[in-house]
Amino acid sequence: MSRTSRDRDDEGRARSARPRDGLGRPLPYGAEGVERQPEGVVRSPEETLAEAQRLLDAGMPFHAHEVLEDAWKSGPGEERGLWRGLAQLAVGLTHAARGNPTGGAALLARGAESLAPYGAGGPHGAGGPYGIDVAGLTRWAEALRDGLRRDGRPVSAAARAPRLRAR
Repeated sequence: MSRTSRDRDDEGRARSARPRDGLGRPLPYGAEGVERQPEGVVRSPEETLAEAQRLLDAGMPFHAHEVLEDAWKSGPGEERGLWRGLAQLAVGLTHAARGNPTGGAALLARGAESLAPYGAGGPHGAGGPYGIDVAGLTRWAEALRDGLRRDGRPVSAAARAPRLRAR
């Protein structure tokens, strides 16, 4: 691939064909990477949450973010903030695991803020829609954000993976 040409998907949009590692970082062409999530997949909310949780538990928050982003882009307008917030939390964890505490803390704060309207006092009562643990996710995001601000050390994505739904 020359420096001036760009990888393109089937629709002609720029999309890097470089393999990626488990945290979504590009690897050199020809290296063995992690299978990427297909883009634009429309899933039910339950399928989205199950797949995102599987990826989070596997230490692949970047990939979970892609699944959540599909829900954000394809879901009903009144739920876009919910899915955007969840995607931002996944990207925040990605940055935290990559060793970017400033970016991680900022995205965790933004994600928690996006989720706030879906928690207590929202249209779904104390719990979030689809069983999403909005209060628990907010506490998780705040604790991780505060830890990043305090010591700035990279975290293990799998060890710090949040639970999207209350148990």
